[in-house]
Amino acid sequence: MREADLLVHVVDISHPDFEEQIEVVEKTLAELGCADKPSMLVFNKIDAYTWTPQDEDDLTAPTRENISLDELKRTWMAKVREKEKVNGEDFAPAPLFISARQKENIDELRQVLYKKVRELHVQKYPYNDFLYPSDN
Repeated sequence: MREADLLVHVVDISHPDFEEQIEVVEKTLAELGCADKPSMLVFNKIDAYTWTPQDEDDLTAPTRENISLDELKRTWMAKVREKEKVNGEDFAPAPLFISARQKENIDELRQVLYKKVRELHVQKYPYNDFLYPSDN
C-alpha cells in the first residue's frame, strides 16, 4: 500500500456493519502511514442492499435499516466531499455504487479509474503523457 499511487477501497454495502468496516480500514491505513494516499471509495453489491421504509407516522429517528439506497448515496457523497475539503485534495471522486454481479455501473467505475490514474500519471511524469492522450 505504501508504494501504491491509488487505493481503491471496495465496500460491501449489503453488510449490516459496512460503516464500521470502513472506519477500521481508514484507521489501519492511518497506522500504516497511508491515509494521505489518493483513494476511491467503491460500494459494491448494490443489488443485495435491502431496506425497510419507515412508516409515515413513525417519528423515531431512522435506523440504517430504514435508509434507502438513494439516501445512502447522497449521504456518502456529502461525507466524501467534506473529507475532500478537510484533506485539501484536488480531486477526490465521489463514491461509486456498483454491482459487480449485475455489471451495474461498471463502465462508470472504469471511466473514473482511468481518469484518476491518468491524472496521477501526468502529475508524476509530466513529460511522459503519451500513454494518456489529451481529451482535446
